[in-house]
Amino acid sequence: MTQPLLSLGLMSGTSLDGVDAALIETDGERVFGHGPALTEAYPSRLRDRLRGVLGGVGPVAEVEREMTLFHAAMVEALLDKNGIDRQAVAVIGFHGQTILHRPDLRRTWQIGDGALLAERLAIPVVNDFRGDDVAAGGQGAPLVPAYHAALAGGLERPLAVLNLGGVGNVTWIGDDDTLLAFDTGPGNALIDDWVSGRAGLPFDRDGALAAAGTVDEKAVRAFSAHPYFARRPPKSLDRDDFAALTGQLVDGLTVADGAATLTAFTVAAVALAGRHFPANPVRWLVCGGGRRNPVIMAALRQSLGVPVDPVDRLSWDGDALEAEAFAFLAVRSLRGLPLTWPGTTGVGRPLGGGRLHRP
Repeated sequence: MTQPLLSLGLMSGTSLDGVDAALIETDGERVFGHGPALTEAYPSRLRDRLRGVLGGVGPVAEVEREMTLFHAAMVEALLDKNGIDRQAVAVIGFHGQTILHRPDLRRTWQIGDGALLAERLAIPVVNDFRGDDVAAGGQGAPLVPAYHAALAGGLERPLAVLNLGGVGNVTWIGDDDTLLAFDTGPGNALIDDWVSGRAGLPFDRDGALAAAGTVDEKAVRAFSAHPYFARRPPKSLDRDDFAALTGQLVDGLTVADGAATLTAFTVAAVALAGRHFPANPVRWLVCGGGRRNPVIMAALRQSLGVPVDPVDRLSWDGDALEAEAFAFLAVRSLRGLPLTWPGTTGVGRPLGGGRLHRP
């Protein structure tokens, strides 16, 4: 049996809300233990600077360095707080911050200086998890299905694991462990942008604005007609792929009605994803920030018609799960194991990935 390693994962998602860090013990195939985790919000200045380089414009190198040092400080805080020696950590999986994702052009860009992080922490770092897949014609996303499958052993199938971050993505796990994964559509990003621009709030806490508003059903029908939803997976999205359309559809609505309508867009996208599954899931498990929004969760239960539960119901850490996934993927990368498959990203064959930086 391959010796399990203590691996630390770092994830900063498309919602730009901050960074999750988590430790697991894994051999890249099984998970032997879950360690402590930490979440830190980006300082408002850094968040604004990251927004300013979305699309790959502006002072990308400066922002990349600042963001990398923020990650380094987080790792130090997590290890120091829990009395963990740096030498005990075999590797760090560093996702970085996506600022551009155009797999149709064979381009994806996650800023984050792996060499600088390795130097600062004296720990090997694996980053650039998506590049090889996109270069080979894959979508480069989602990357977490391998980890979902590792956690889901023994659960009734077919099973759907839905991540609602800035963009939504789903992993369908079949009876024979077949994986199908793709981005469903907008997650929280458009809601966050709406309430930030209209109400000066970082996000719609507990869905309070959406609960107070009225859904524009005509706008939901127009949104649901977008050709993306009819495309067969695997498929993936950039954070802002729906921004122009949804801006047109909610422009002129009140803050609350806009929040309610954008929330309905997220739910409609998930429901539309189900048409691509080989068989209906017996259960949906939800991770990511969206699982904390009671309006989203109630609407999903009503729309999907089967049990919809936060992953925490299974004692999975819904806040740390994606960070844990990149700890898992870093060990897979070290072992040369596949990170992506034809059914998860559309790449032609099972493919490894990641770039190793030694201190």
